[in-house]
Amino acid sequence: MNKFEKHNGYSRTFQENKLTLGLLFPLEAYQGNIPEMDLEQQIKLATVAEKANFASLFVRDVPLNDPSFGDVGQMYDPWVFLSHIAAHTKKIALGTASAITSFQHPLNLAKSAASLDKISGERLLFGLATGDRPIEFNAYGVDREKRTALYQEAFYVMKEVWAKSFPTINSSRVSLTGGTDLLPKPVLGYIPVFVTGFSGQSMEWIAENSDGILGYPRNPAQQERLIRDYRSLTDGFKPFAQSLYIDLTEDPNEGPTSIHLGFRSGHKFLIEFLNALQEVGVNHVFINNKYSRRPAEEVIQELAEEVVPLFPALT
Repeated sequence: MNKFEKHNGYSRTFQENKLTLGLLFPLEAYQGNIPEMDLEQQIKLATVAEKANFASLFVRDVPLNDPSFGDVGQMYDPWVFLSHIAAHTKKIALGTASAITSFQHPLNLAKSAASLDKISGERLLFGLATGDRPIEFNAYGVDREKRTALYQEAFYVMKEVWAKSFPTINSSRVSLTGGTDLLPKPVLGYIPVFVTGFSGQSMEWIAENSDGILGYPRNPAQQERLIRDYRSLTDGFKPFAQSLYIDLTEDPNEGPTSIHLGFRSGHKFLIEFLNALQEVGVNHVFINNKYSRRPAEEVIQELAEEVVPLFPALT
């Protein structure tokens, strides 16, 4: 039995040899760095996605606006924003893609994740990343060369404080001697934690310590090689998810044209592509509509009618 079968977000999203679909906030198309993020519209589209059987809604953790990077994601603090989404939804999984370990104390990160998971009814899919932009490391006064070690520390600390009462932990940023504890504890004693990309880690470390991977878009042949290497090292099924940027055209038969981290096409090619990803072992794809030339509500509705029924949420 997979230990996450009773976790509502995980069981809705992941099953071996199956692919499901999610969406990445902001649920809108926009140019430049900063989205509009009309909250009423975001909530409306989130509830549409849940009713349409999308499996997940993901947010990014972008601490600062770096104009050279070109995108601040959903803009709001991920924990505050996901709590707002949790209050307006019931079943859909809520994911971070991904929370940054380098700029938050691991005890604070553990408390935020455990709180959101409990408030939402065990729906958190907890993706973690090191962060990579020098401007952010400079702003937070963190040595960028230490990000890989800080990432491993966060993994270790969070899993210890979630699973144990009054644990003893001594690490670079944490000193617990058994006389104090972190609350709340996750209802199940654990939260599924996913490595984003490699986050500076070896494949062996990821296979041993993660509960899955959140990967970047690649063609199916490249993704197959990565998934095969990963799963040759894992003990049992561990899911592989990825992001994908799309610009869904009104012509369902239009073939693909490359865009940043994805493609422009009609829904028939998108279905073919998703089937190819499912064949090579991808379990979940969360879609980003940033570069769409059509309104997000039109795209989400077409996905709901034509694509999601082929890759529905699992519960």
